[in-house]
Amino acid sequence: MNSSIYRWLLPVAVATLMAAGCAKKELVKSDTVVPPVATATSGATPAAKAVPKGAEGSTTLPASTPTEKKGTTESAAGTALQDATLQNIFFDFDSATLSSAARDTLVRNAQVMKQNHSRIRIEGNCDERGSDEYNLALGEKRAKAALAYLVTLGLPADRLTVISYGKEKPVDPGHEETAWAKNRRDEFIVLTK
Repeated sequence: MNSSIYRWLLPVAVATLMAAGCAKKELVKSDTVVPPVATATSGATPAAKAVPKGAEGSTTLPASTPTEKKGTTESAAGTALQDATLQNIFFDFDSATLSSAARDTLVRNAQVMKQNHSRIRIEGNCDERGSDEYNLALGEKRAKAALAYLVTLGLPADRLTVISYGKEKPVDPGHEETAWAKNRRDEFIVLTK
């Protein structure tokens, strides 16, 4: 009798796991249709209803010094451009869905990117909750969601790359919702050609 139960339970369990694993989340909240995009990813391997207090889609990180990164160099001029005009976007917990505020920010970023012909790296980030592997995958989904939306706005996909840092680069080291909301973000880094 036990073997007949296992023969029945095994296919049901496998089907259930496959159905749960294959569920797709909506990447853009709206009636806008986003066509699939072939992307070239670089680096590692899931938009806010409430934007972090003080962020409102306009928080940028301070300028960093030029550093070598996988064959490309961040330029001081590119970093200055980033700080002056490219803005971060933010995400809900456990989501790679672009909010209307994130889409508005991406429209403004796209206008700037069209004037500057540099390559752009979209860096997906998460808060500290979840495993390293899960957050790397979620950060990549967030970066790819932004990339796909920027391509629909007319930016060439070959100028855009994505990378996920998961939870490794928090901007706020706190352990509460206000800190986590700031860390669930995409950043836009201007690279030299």
